[in-house]
Amino acid sequence: MRFAWFKRVNAKVTYELLAKKIPATDWHFMNYGYVPNESEISNDLPANLSIQQFPLQMYHYLAAKSPIKDLHVLEVGSGRGGGAKHIASFFKPASYTAMDLAQSAVDLAGKIHVLPNLKFIQGNAESIPIDSNSVDVVVNVESCHAYGSVEKFLSEVKRVLKPGGHLLLVDFRSDNTINIFKDQLRNSGLEVMEEEDISKNVISSIEQEDESKTARIKALIPLKWQKLFSEFAGVVGSRFYLTLKDGSRSYYRFVLKKSA
Repeated sequence: MRFAWFKRVNAKVTYELLAKKIPATDWHFMNYGYVPNESEISNDLPANLSIQQFPLQMYHYLAAKSPIKDLHVLEVGSGRGGGAKHIASFFKPASYTAMDLAQSAVDLAGKIHVLPNLKFIQGNAESIPIDSNSVDVVVNVESCHAYGSVEKFLSEVKRVLKPGGHLLLVDFRSDNTINIFKDQLRNSGLEVMEEEDISKNVISSIEQEDESKTARIKALIPLKWQKLFSEFAGVVGSRFYLTLKDGSRSYYRFVLKKSA
């Protein structure tokens, strides 16, 4: 892929800086959030979560797509670790390994989130430092669009998954690349079990979280960087929000399975 090296370097530098410069212990998530469909609402998930309810819901309803209790889970691209903490505590896997490219993000998450079945490691999605056939579930949230090679990532996922294991993935693409992404998934050697356009759910999340997200940006980000960061965070009126609204960008949820 052209400029794959640039995507790798850009992602690493961006997320290293975010963890170093904004080490806020009450900022646990970096995804755009999710409002569940009525048919999937979880009655045992607290309705009024104190920290970033909608981004937590992105993880919760993705994790609910596969058995996780007492299994071994790997998250690729764990960021600030909030999703790892929630799945490890709520769904009770035997182990949850949360991996991120940025060492500063790994260090920060390890300090904020401490559970006996949870560990954070540094690693590259295109060369995962995990044994083959050792993981039951791989989780990937809003991350693989930044990889130099999605094909290498998917090859690594297939390698580390046990036979019958699942890849749970959510991510976005523009309208001219979404079909390329779907083809990459179909050609990965994993079976696509579910494919769902959740753009409307993400739009609803952005709109409902906008007031609290804007307030958090004002509290955490220096004034001169607030406009740029608001674009990065996808607030109402940002390019990300507007392209989701007009349909030129879409956000999908996938469940894939390695053959038994």
